Amino acid sequence: MAHVLILGGGFGGVPTARRLRELLPAEHEITLVDRRDTFMVGFRKTWSLLGEAPLAEGQRKLAALEKYGIRYLQADIEAIHPAEVAVTAGGQRLQADAMVVALGAALAPERIPGFSEHAINAYDPDGVEQDAAKIRAFPGGRVLVGVFGKPYKCPPAPYELAILLKEKLDARQVEAQIAVFTPLPATLPILGDEGCASLDGYLARKRITFHPNRVARAVEPGEVLFEDGSRMPFDLLLGIPPHQPPEVVRRSGLTAAGAWVKVNRLTLETDFPGVFAIGDVNAIPMANGNPLPKAGVFAQGEGMVVAERIAARILGTETQAEYDGRGGCFLEVGNGKAVMVEGHFLAEGRPQVSLTPASPGYVQDKWDFESQRLEAWF
Repeated sequence: MAHVLILGGGFGGVPTARRLRELLPAEHEITLVDRRDTFMVGFRKTWSLLGEAPLAEGQRKLAALEKYGIRYLQADIEAIHPAEVAVTAGGQRLQADAMVVALGAALAPERIPGFSEHAINAYDPDGVEQDAAKIRAFPGGRVLVGVFGKPYKCPPAPYELAILLKEKLDARQVEAQIAVFTPLPATLPILGDEGCASLDGYLARKRITFHPNRVARAVEPGEVLFEDGSRMPFDLLLGIPPHQPPEVVRRSGLTAAGAWVKVNRLTLETDFPGVFAIGDVNAIPMANGNPLPKAGVFAQGEGMVVAERIAARILGTETQAEYDGRGGCFLEVGNGKAVMVEGHFLAEGRPQVSLTPASPGYVQDKWDFESQRLEAWF
C-alpha cells in the first residue's frame, strides 16, 4: 500500500487529491493536510469585499473530502522533510511514498511598515466582513488600490477591484477619485503593449488613474511612501501585500535564499525525488524570463499532471503527462461585462497571451467557474 501526502487544501491540493483518488485503488492512502477547515475560490473575496455575495456561499468544508476516501487532517504543518518524503503536522510525523506541496503563497503585510495599521488587506479572507463595512461606510475622497510587491496572486485582481469599487461608489453617489499603483512597468506586462493599452482604456473610461513603476516602501496615516521619495495621499487604501513562500516551506530546504520552489516545468517534481510542488508556491519560468503568473487555474492544471505522474509511479505504469501552461483568468471590467486574459503562457519563444473582447457571458462564466468546481470537488 502506498501513501500520498498533499500539503494544502487550496486550488492545487483539492483537485489533485480528487484526481488521485480516481486513479488509485482504494488500498492506497491519500492524506490532505491543511490548517484551515474550508476551501474557497480566491476571487470570491472581491465579491464579498464589495457586498456582491457572502463569503460563506463560496466556501466548502475540507472534511467533505472524507466521503471520497481522502483522509483530511486539520493541523499546522510544523516541518517538511523532503529528503524523507515526510512531514510533521499536528505533532505527528507522517511518512509517504510521494508528496505534493500545494501551500500557496503567504501574505506578508509586515514587510511594509504601516500596512496593517492603515490599509485594507484586499487578499485576506479573514478580514472581509469588517473591511466590507469600512467600504460601505466610506463617505468619499481619495481611494488607492495598491500592489505592494511582486509577484502576487491573480495579477488582474487589483484592476478588477478598482473598476468594481468605482461602480459601487458611483451607484451610491459617493464622490471618489480612484488610482491604482504597481511596481510593474504596465498593468499586465504579459499582454504586451496592445493588450495593456486595452486594459488601460477600461480604467480610463472609469476615470481611474494608473501609476506604474511605483515601489512602495511604507504606509503612514493618509499617505503611501515610495522608494523614489514621492508620496501618494489617500482616504481609503486597499492593498495587495507582498507575497512570499510560507515559512515552513522556506525552512524545509525546498527554496534557496527565500526564493520560490524550483520545479521541473513539465513534471512539477522538485530536486527531491517523489516530492512535487504546484501552484503559487513554485516558480516556473516563462520564455520571457518572468515566472508563470500565480493563479488558481494553473495550480489546478499542474495538479492534474502531478496526479497522473504519481499514480503511474505507484502503479508501475507509463504516462506522458506534462504541464503545458495553458489557461486564463477572468477580469470584470464593469457594466456587467468581463474579459479573459488567456493563452499559452509557456509557449516557446514568448508567451502567447491575449485579452479577449468584453462580454456579459464572461461574467456568467466566472460564476460558473466557481460553482462547477465546488460541485465537482465537494
